[in-house]
Amino acid sequence: MIKEDIEKVVFTEEEIRAKIRELGQRITEDYKDAKETIYCVGILKGAVVFYTDLVREIDLPVHFDFMIASSYGNGTSTSGTVKILKDLDYDVEGKHLIIIEDIIDSGTTMNYLMKYFRERKPKSVKLCALLSKPSRRTVDVSIDYCGFEIPDEFIVGYGLDYAEKYRNLPFIGVLKPEIYA
Repeated sequence: MIKEDIEKVVFTEEEIRAKIRELGQRITEDYKDAKETIYCVGILKGAVVFYTDLVREIDLPVHFDFMIASSYGNGTSTSGTVKILKDLDYDVEGKHLIIIEDIIDSGTTMNYLMKYFRERKPKSVKLCALLSKPSRRTVDVSIDYCGFEIPDEFIVGYGLDYAEKYRNLPFIGVLKPEIYA
């Protein structure tokens, strides 16, 4: 069973659910007077679980879109080169964008994407991340809506993976080092 590969649980289902509810309420409050639909852009694959739970907590009209971008490939550290594997399906000029990401680690991918989105002339661009690992940051990234700050541990679950495994865990936990060493 995959749960046996977990050294410890960092955030339980209940803690994650409460934080997402809080983030959804903050976003709703911040955009309550916006006349335009909010474009929520999920960064696949890692953010999909967080994305679907978060957008259901936003009590405003939202438009769904997704992007696949990575600087990691199948490794555990950034390559430094960002690749866009799937771009947005819709024009975002003049729109309010909220970029929804699972984790901001080195910041390389998100720094690149934030510049990329701003070049498309949206009305606004904000970043929402479930997790932030500031000790690993090599590029400065401003997170407008942050769920949890975490130490430098290899975490999985709730959409986060190692070699495409563990995304389906309902909690976030530290992966045993012998699994990825």
